[in-house]
Amino acid sequence: MTDEPVDVDTLRRAGVRLAVDGPRATITLDRPEVRGAQTPRTWEALERIGQTLPDSVRVVVVAGTGSSFSSGLDRGLFTVDGVDGMPGLPSLAALPPDEADARIERFQAGFAWLTRPERLTIAAVHGHAIGAGLQLALACDLRIVTEDVRFSMAETRLGLVPDLGGTSWLVRLVGYARAVELCVTGRFVGAEEASRIGLANEVVASADLPAAVDRLVESVLAAPRESVSETVRLLSDAADGVPREAQAAAERAAQLRLVSRLVRGTSD
Repeated sequence: MTDEPVDVDTLRRAGVRLAVDGPRATITLDRPEVRGAQTPRTWEALERIGQTLPDSVRVVVVAGTGSSFSSGLDRGLFTVDGVDGMPGLPSLAALPPDEADARIERFQAGFAWLTRPERLTIAAVHGHAIGAGLQLALACDLRIVTEDVRFSMAETRLGLVPDLGGTSWLVRLVGYARAVELCVTGRFVGAEEASRIGLANEVVASADLPAAVDRLVESVLAAPRESVSETVRLLSDAADGVPREAQAAAERAAQLRLVSRLVRGTSD
């Protein structure tokens, strides 16, 4: 976390809004005219938010406006000229390999911080979450979705791959075979199936989405911050396949840290 707050003009140009209310931050993709389509400016803004959020923030909610959470990449990115002053994807092919790799790594940084255990992250998803939109939802720890949600990992159909971290997050949630099927077909997944296969934690009516998110945030904040972050870190490591003995050792170490904290708290 840096001392400088995120620049409001940077967020506005990227079509992103940020609201911080005590321990809760809400990030909103605010480009309803293109159904929340994303550009490199979106990812830069998200990265900057992750760098500048106050330490007091414990829960981050990611949402969208208009008819959809996010329709994926802005179509202008598939042209040489790009969109909104940002070069299109074809420009990557003209760069030296190391420079092109570094540029994509910067794009990934906009999503990667959402996976860190210091804060619990919740995606509030309505309408379409396609490609980069689905990957943004997958970067969050939890997903509450509306009955009209339509997930799709569309990159493969476009001759690309999911490259914002989505491959590992998708396999974590639905398993290898299901992830392969969803990615190579790019088919849509509705709310009922999303709940059944593990893409969604809860399905609600559209009008109930804000209240459902509020309830979940309140539940998370009811537990001590340190125990939440330690638990999330343990579960994340387990999902990544940490060997059982190493996981058991990590549990012991985490428990001892928390017990020591509790003892210090009672003796103060």
